[in-house]
Amino acid sequence: MQNKIIKNNLKLWTALSIGLGAIALLFWLQSQHTARVSIEKRADSQKTIEKPAFPIVKPTVPPASKQHIHLVLKRSMRKLYVYKGDSLQATYPVAVGKPGWETPIGKFKVIEMLKNPDWTHPQTGKLVLPGANNPLGERWIAFWNVGRKYIGFHGTPDKTSVGKAASHGCVRMYNKDARELYEIVKLGTPVLVEP
Repeated sequence: MQNKIIKNNLKLWTALSIGLGAIALLFWLQSQHTARVSIEKRADSQKTIEKPAFPIVKPTVPPASKQHIHLVLKRSMRKLYVYKGDSLQATYPVAVGKPGWETPIGKFKVIEMLKNPDWTHPQTGKLVLPGANNPLGERWIAFWNVGRKYIGFHGTPDKTSVGKAASHGCVRMYNKDARELYEIVKLGTPVLVEP
């Protein structure tokens, strides 16, 4: 009888061992599969896709300090002075804003530059295309704006107005002087307007 009990226990232990071994084998196989999938996923995530490198080009305005050019407009003298650092480079006679349309006083920067600009009359809204009769002449260099209103340096077909307070706030110059100034300044050039 004891033999029978031992035999039954042995069968039980054998069955139990086989069952536990099978369960252990299943866990081991599952962990191997999970590890392989994890490695494959990691390998996929480390793959790099080569794309052609296009440089990002952003237009930049050189800082005024690197240009060393700055403009000083003395309204009462009707003169524009161009400085490079502390050295005077050029002086131009100009027309400034007439009473009620005074050229603004303060510190500004060149904000827009155009060759052969068109012009819209500030009171009537009439558009004047580029050409000999355009009040802006051959060059436009804006340094002030509020909304759609701009003030700047520009040429003029009316040479007799230069040296006077005659404009709607802008700074009129002889066309040859406006062309020259256009080649000297850049966007961002400082402009100081004094009384």
